[in-house]
Amino acid sequence: MIFNDIKLNIDVKDSTFNELYPVHIKELAGQHWTPVAIAKMAAEYLAEKPNSKILDIGAGVGKFCLVGAAYTKGMFFGVEQRASLTKISKKIAEKHKITNVEFIHSNINEISFSDYDAFYFFNSFYENIDTLSLIDNTILPDKDLYFAYSDYVKEQLDKTPAGTRLVTYWSKWDEVPGSFNLIATDCNGLLNFWEK
Repeated sequence: MIFNDIKLNIDVKDSTFNELYPVHIKELAGQHWTPVAIAKMAAEYLAEKPNSKILDIGAGVGKFCLVGAAYTKGMFFGVEQRASLTKISKKIAEKHKITNVEFIHSNINEISFSDYDAFYFFNSFYENIDTLSLIDNTILPDKDLYFAYSDYVKEQLDKTPAGTRLVTYWSKWDEVPGSFNLIATDCNGLLNFWEK
């Protein structure tokens, strides 16, 4: 029902969507998982053509990818370093028969951006510098990792072809190379639409 409503562009409240998740995951939603309305705006921009391959950099429990896959004709890939979160995402996709989504258990620095057409980034590395926003205790904060991951993403994005699209949400723009132009902004500057 939730995904059918999203497909039909009927508003779905985040509190309703988050009921798909276990309790400990719901508690993190306000800070870590993309709101449905934001996911729809970002996905619509990124899935410019049918079957566009969109990579969610640090997918968490896959909320952006699940919403985007239901809302557009794009193919969504979520990379996440926590196997437990990837497992939750895959279960939801299977249960609700969302076929244009794939979740990858991997670290971002093991992913080649050349396999994708567009990218979504919701400040995935911030937990490494903000000890108040831990998702769990399996990964300890590490300031050096924040910069290493941001640099890797910046380098990979810089290698993408002209016309590549990127959306950032709650980002400090450390991962955005100078080769990308800011096309539009929304949500008081928190949501930014880029193109190379």
